[in-house]
Amino acid sequence: MSFKIFAIFYFIKRILKNFSNTMCEFKIIKKNDGSQILEDIVVLSYTDDNQLLFRDVMGAGDTLPSALILDVNTLNQTCTVFEHDLVKPFMELMMRFESGKITSSDIELFQEMVEKIKKEI
Repeated sequence: MSFKIFAIFYFIKRILKNFSNTMCEFKIIKKNDGSQILEDIVVLSYTDDNQLLFRDVMGAGDTLPSALILDVNTLNQTCTVFEHDLVKPFMELMMRFESGKITSSDIELFQEMVEKIKKEI
């Protein structure tokens, strides 16, 4: 009886060990058009200048200059991103706001960008 219990625990331990050693490698899907733009990505982060950074299993990197992470799904190993020219300026505006360094000219500059896009609609 004790051998069976030992065998069961050993089996569970092996499964959990193998599961914990499994690394998620994401496919990056661009929400704008549904295209897959990258694969085998293990690191998703933002650079100091608010560009979205991707690193693959070999350490090679790629960036999107003005994009947001919309969804990270570990079950199907996908990450959905949205790219738009306003994303980076908006993030920079929010970072300045959060740090207490925002000025009225920062807000006016962002408003001008929004107005320019509004005229193009």
